[in-house]
Amino acid sequence: MEKIIKDLAQEALSAARDAGADYADARFLRMKRQNLQTEDVRVSGISDSEEFGFGVRAIAKGAWGFAGSGIVTKQEVQKVARQAVAIAKASATAMKKPVSLVPEPKRVASFKTPYKIDPFTVGIDQKVGLLLEINRELLKNPGVKKAEGFMIFKKDERLFASSEGSFLESEVVTSAVGYQATAVGEGDAKVRTYYPPPMTKGYEHINAQDLLANAQRVADQAVQHLHARECEEGKKTLILDPQNLALTIHESVGHATELDRVLGYEESLAGRSFATPNHLNNLEYGSHEVSFVADNTLAHGLATHGFDDDGVEGQMWFIVNEGLFKGYSTSREVAGEIGWKRSTGGCRADHWGSIPIVRIPNLSLAPGKKPMSLDDLIHDVKDGILIEGRGSFSIDQMRCNFQFGGNAFWEVKDGKITQMLKNVTYQSMTTEFWNSCDAVADERFWVQDGIMNCGKGDPMQVSQMTHGASPARFRNITVRRGRA
Repeated sequence: MEKIIKDLAQEALSAARDAGADYADARFLRMKRQNLQTEDVRVSGISDSEEFGFGVRAIAKGAWGFAGSGIVTKQEVQKVARQAVAIAKASATAMKKPVSLVPEPKRVASFKTPYKIDPFTVGIDQKVGLLLEINRELLKNPGVKKAEGFMIFKKDERLFASSEGSFLESEVVTSAVGYQATAVGEGDAKVRTYYPPPMTKGYEHINAQDLLANAQRVADQAVQHLHARECEEGKKTLILDPQNLALTIHESVGHATELDRVLGYEESLAGRSFATPNHLNNLEYGSHEVSFVADNTLAHGLATHGFDDDGVEGQMWFIVNEGLFKGYSTSREVAGEIGWKRSTGGCRADHWGSIPIVRIPNLSLAPGKKPMSLDDLIHDVKDGILIEGRGSFSIDQMRCNFQFGGNAFWEVKDGKITQMLKNVTYQSMTTEFWNSCDAVADERFWVQDGIMNCGKGDPMQVSQMTHGASPARFRNITVRRGRA
């Protein structure tokens, strides 16, 4: 960022120290957002925005204080820094336990998403033109009554400075695109989607040829879905594709292993977690085939930002290793609560005016170690269902009991796909489900999918993270009929 902003960051730290802060950090953030939506042959929505502001955190008398502003001047920076310290001192009067941050080395560094084409330099007419062309292709199928598409682009330019001497800059660009076809008839409506994995890339991620090439298939399968047979209920073998697994990983592993939630910080809003510290290194979270790798250094990962809003660099670690529960996503504050010497770097805010909280990292199911394809997974199934894409979900406040749907369902009989099904949901408990996994396809089939709209906190914050996976197989899972 410009030198004047760097100077303002130092002003914020000086003002906080002078007001009595024991620790302070300043975070300046310039945010660009562009969201495009099309419906049938019209543009249904365009939003294009840019914001710039800053937030200051301070610890005084053992408590946190935070304040922010969209007015970026020397006087305002000093005022906001003093306000953050005043809030900390006021909070200390009701404090049960002083805040303590685990150590983090001083660091001066920069990070930039590797990208070729800045999406904000590409004309809106080109973007919506592609979305409308896709919609026209979808609507060529007479059974498709509605076609919808979207593109999302983000650019975050961030400067972080702390009273410990860290000075960090980053530029993160995110691009996402997708579309869906809705078939209507027989008193019902069914949707088929195509959502290529979102990534921290530039406009080069928007592959027009691939998007158009899949349009006819998506339209045909929407109609096929409408006329598909209801599933049979009971215990079945499931083969889940990477996009379906992304949401299941997110809800049953990602949120369950955010340490602030585990310690009760989220209890009043979204519950707690069964994965408490006494289970570390002794809970069989999944079968030996199951390893969950957290990796905030993952190339083009949605949570790959170089460093978090505690100033901790991106890292890679195990949440689950060959079935055994091994770790959490943490901040510098909560890591010390369980005796850890360093944070995993999972503290992020979604806006300059938001206080950083623990978020899910790039969290992926590791590919299988043995050569295994989707066809191999299917070949060994007598009675099962292949599930593709995302649908509805529900999970309890302890992240134990859950139900997930999907976007397309295929009956598997005696090792072969026989027909499409509809209204399939699967139900299980988290550790029971992941322990039922008996095979994961190898790295050739690993897909870097992700979540763009993870909500957490009060007030609500929205974040993004990657959940990669290869297709995986699960035995004896309860399947029910229900809106998926």
